[in-house]
This record gives sequence, structure tokens and C-alpha cells, in this order.
Amino acid sequence: MLDIHSRIATLKRPSLLARAARFGVDEYRREVHLPRLLKGDNLPRHGQAILHLLELEADLEQQRITRTGSYSPARHVDALIAILGEAQLMRASTPHIV
Repeated sequence: MLDIHSRIATLKRPSLLARAARFGVDEYRREVHLPRLLKGDNLPRHGQAILHLLELEADLEQQRITRTGSYSPARHVDALIAILGEAQLMRASTPHIV
């Protein structure tokens, strides 16, 4: 099984979605974005949030591929931004061993 960072690194999405997410990650605020995306008020730990976000993003990707009428590119970008933002926060909060 891949670790969380490896799972994120192996995501292959259209360049427009990926670029939009990279531009938006600097504005990511977990207190604002996570409750909206995960539809809840409690903020899970970074790793758990990423796993939920990866599931959400996989559903959105499937909707994109199958051209489902309910697909929202904006929600897809939001999910990718949150994944990248949570990964950055998780890396920053993990003690580095020297």
C-alpha cells in the first residue's frame, strides 16, 4: 500500500486542473475549506482528511471521465487544492529527523 504522499504524487490529472490547484494551494485554509468539502464541522487530522479528500477526488474524477451532468470542475479543483494544502500542513507538522 502506498503512503499518503506517494498516493498524491501518483495522481495524474489534466494539466489545467493540476495548475489551477497549484495556484490555489497558497490560499488554502483548512478551517474554511475542509468543512465545506467534507460536509462536517469537525476537522480530522491531516492524514485522515487527505484520505477522505482522495476518495472525494476519485469520485469527481470518475464523474469527469464519464461526463456526468453533475460534475463540477470548481469542486474538483477545490478538492485538489485541499489535498495539496493538507499534504503541505502535514509535512510542516511532522518533526524532521536529522
